[in-house]
Amino acid sequence: RFCLPLVPASLPTMATGEEIAPALQDSWGDFWLFRFFVNAAGYASIVVPGFLLIQYFKRRNYLETGRGICFPVIKSCVFGSEVKSVHQDDGSLPLRAEPTESSTARQVFKLLFCAAGLQASYLTWGVLQERVMTRTYGATETDPGEKFKDSQFLVFMNRILAFTVAGLYCALTKQPRHGAPMYKYSFASLSNILSSWCQYEALKYISFPTQVLAKASKVIPVMMMGKLVSRKSYEYWEYLTAALISVGVSMFLLSSAPNRTVSTVTTFSGVVLLAGYIIFDSFTSNWQDALFTYKMSPVQMMFGVNVFSCLFTVGSLLEQGALLESLRFMARHSEFTAHAVLLSVCSACGQLFIFYTINQFGAAVFTIIMTLRQAFAILLSCLIYGHTVTVVGGLGIAVVFMALFLRVYARSRMKKRSKKLPPGESPVQKV
Repeated sequence: RFCLPLVPASLPTMATGEEIAPALQDSWGDFWLFRFFVNAAGYASIVVPGFLLIQYFKRRNYLETGRGICFPVIKSCVFGSEVKSVHQDDGSLPLRAEPTESSTARQVFKLLFCAAGLQASYLTWGVLQERVMTRTYGATETDPGEKFKDSQFLVFMNRILAFTVAGLYCALTKQPRHGAPMYKYSFASLSNILSSWCQYEALKYISFPTQVLAKASKVIPVMMMGKLVSRKSYEYWEYLTAALISVGVSMFLLSSAPNRTVSTVTTFSGVVLLAGYIIFDSFTSNWQDALFTYKMSPVQMMFGVNVFSCLFTVGSLLEQGALLESLRFMARHSEFTAHAVLLSVCSACGQLFIFYTINQFGAAVFTIIMTLRQAFAILLSCLIYGHTVTVVGGLGIAVVFMALFLRVYARSRMKKRSKKLPPGESPVQKV
């Protein structure tokens, strides 16, 4: 651990300047920055040899000269088996099924089923996420218990179950012929596991309500990046809602009382981890959108990404010796085992509910349901874990969600208007 002496110099103190978070007091090796570089080194030990192999097969023109039993596997992983299809708008989403012969009652039942499934999956996931990352296990009157610290193991648990569910779904249902080179999933996979890791780690330094609001304000950096890099143009209502989101988040964060507990004080580490989550997550969605230029279903995408996610996380855990340590923690605390398994089940089921909801009702209805879920998640976290929200902070939360609903309404109006445009005209870019 040659880089341990460098870590204390960069260790941030609490925003109040009075004390350091308990999560940082146990060991310098548990500090998030050190763990990030260790995990990244583990991923690099898999990515670099894989990159060299891909370059080797391409230089050899293996697609033309290759032979033997390994040829189909190498062809699928490196070259793919089909050319790209014509890219369509919102290609990352399946075409919505039109309810031509479905009764109103049946559609209402489907909508309630989708809403209930999404709310149950992700509300339970959010509550368990905060429980696992911020509370101890095995506490007694004489023993304070111990915290689970390895966020990467939780990412691995989520991905292994999602991989299994997606694989079974693809095996049991008819899917489009797959044509994308398998290695291309690794880019989205790597950014996906890093964003999930940042999300788990951030809960050690910030409150869950703060994290939810930060996710809701993700549209702001996306718009800034689109304006600066891609020279995209936006409608006036997009600037208005982005400003409202910014004001609402500022109201919530600035309303923090000086005597708030350590676990709910926003730290510099928490801000950096949230920024990392937003950056990695934005890359994941954009790369997945590019991959949908190949013919594939969302479940095939889920399967391909999670294949590499399992490979990266289990490889890194084995190299660090953390897999056995986490399994021993599970053996010591049966409650943690139940929480980790249920966390993974909720994550996998939630992804399937996302695909089904968008397929049946479209992206606008899905966005409304998930926006409501974020509001309920904040309320549930405050009720269960005792987070205090001031009147000003509550108004800030209300402003954020009002802006989000305004975006959904304005975007749906713009889509209806764009359908009436003459051929050759197109609406401005949306985010």
